[in-house]
Amino acid sequence: MKPVAIFRCAPTEGPGYFATVLERRSIPWKLIALDEGAPVPKDARAFCGMAIMGGPMSVNDALPWIPPLLELIREGVRNDVPALGHCLGGQLMSKAFGGIVSANPVKEIGWGEVGIAENEVARAWFGELQSFLSFHWHGETFTIPPGATRIASSSHCANQAFALGRHLGMQMHIEMTRDLVHSWCRSGAAEIAAAAASPGVQTADMIEADLDERVASLHKVADRVYERWFEGLARS
Repeated sequence: MKPVAIFRCAPTEGPGYFATVLERRSIPWKLIALDEGAPVPKDARAFCGMAIMGGPMSVNDALPWIPPLLELIREGVRNDVPALGHCLGGQLMSKAFGGIVSANPVKEIGWGEVGIAENEVARAWFGELQSFLSFHWHGETFTIPPGATRIASSSHCANQAFALGRHLGMQMHIEMTRDLVHSWCRSGAAEIAAAAASPGVQTADMIEADLDERVASLHKVADRVYERWFEGLARS
């Protein structure tokens, strides 16, 4: 089986729990560290799927790896290689598919409730789940691209996830682990302080409260979503 390509856009935003689930299923994966200057592959068919992680940059920034990555995502669609986007990754997918990425009404940092849409596509990804507590860290958001379906939203961000066939773009972070949460609270302390007035931003103490229970609950949702995505992996 070809590997899943995991694109890392920032050194602190690795695959987290997603890599754990891949290894549990014995699905091979390859990390492509864009933050270290790794080139964007030219052929999506070298992989059975592509996962794009988060990062502090904007998809609208003039970074050299963004245009080829957008084209690789589009090529994946043309060749039935599924894409999976987390936060920045979901924004990149939206832009690749014809959507727009711009400032969210408020910055979201911390834990917040996500509601599942009442449509068949959402049910396919989330089962009978109606809502769950997810992790968030973003200041921008995406529009639902043409042909895709909104499958999740929250009070601070209308578009938390969309699906387009076997492709899934998320604004939320379902890949979080205890270590990732602690790491982001440390490295993002200045950002938390600067955005303290936002109704969607929590303090580090609030974010890290009841952490084991929150992460365990999030992993149950991630298991369902990732397993659904695995069903679409290219097998040839």
